[in-house]
Amino acid sequence: MKKFIVIGNPIKHSLSPTVHEYWFKKYKEEATYEKKFLEEKDLRKIIKDIQRNQITGANITVPFKQKIIPFLDELSLVAKETLSVNTIYRNNNKVIGDNTDVNGFQNSLSEHFSKNSIKSTLLIGAGGVSPSIIYALKNLNVGQIFISNRTEEKAQLLKERFGPLLSIVPWNDLANKNLYVDLVINATSLGLQKEETINLNFSSFDKKTIFYDVIYNPHQTSFLKKAESLGYQTINGMMMFLYQAQLAYEIWNKQKPEIDTKLLNLVRQN
Repeated sequence: MKKFIVIGNPIKHSLSPTVHEYWFKKYKEEATYEKKFLEEKDLRKIIKDIQRNQITGANITVPFKQKIIPFLDELSLVAKETLSVNTIYRNNNKVIGDNTDVNGFQNSLSEHFSKNSIKSTLLIGAGGVSPSIIYALKNLNVGQIFISNRTEEKAQLLKERFGPLLSIVPWNDLANKNLYVDLVINATSLGLQKEETINLNFSSFDKKTIFYDVIYNPHQTSFLKKAESLGYQTINGMMMFLYQAQLAYEIWNKQKPEIDTKLLNLVRQN
């Protein structure tokens, strides 16, 4: 029987087992999927378990998307470009790191924006999934990305990688900065806890600006609640999560699963 896992810290909020187990049952795949709370010191053992075929594949979430890379044998092209891994599998006795977040984010945006309609974006956060978001926005021909992070050095590292596409906004300036962008993305973990907020000047944006939070559980973070209360359109990370899971499943099982109404209802109930 195939065995899959998702690793992270925290990991309690993950709905990955719900999604993959639904597909296993639908497509009669003999497999299990569970979530594992890990410390960084546990990463090497997980990779060894994949090498020994004790684990068939794994998904990686915060804070391990970059930290897992030194333990891998090879990276896919997208994983190399983003230096971010969220999907791992074994091929020809090698453990391969891949990135399905880029595909997930791009597909989720296509439901709300026509091609080339996003001209500028504010990205809040420079950790885990941020390189994938930047890479996806670059693929979509976004001309300007403003980025802000509590630790500015992390934002600076992304600017060095992606060049003039990025402009850094100091974290403390978010409270009073006027930015005219089509899309505001929260790629931080702020919002997993109800009391956590981003000190952002929400009222300074155009009413056509869309607010996107990569967090999908809870369905509505404090970030999205604030934006919605001011009349903005909001998007949570649920479709990004499902699209990236869809591609991971396809990589592992050589079959593209369907994101059907029953699955959508299932994840919305959790």
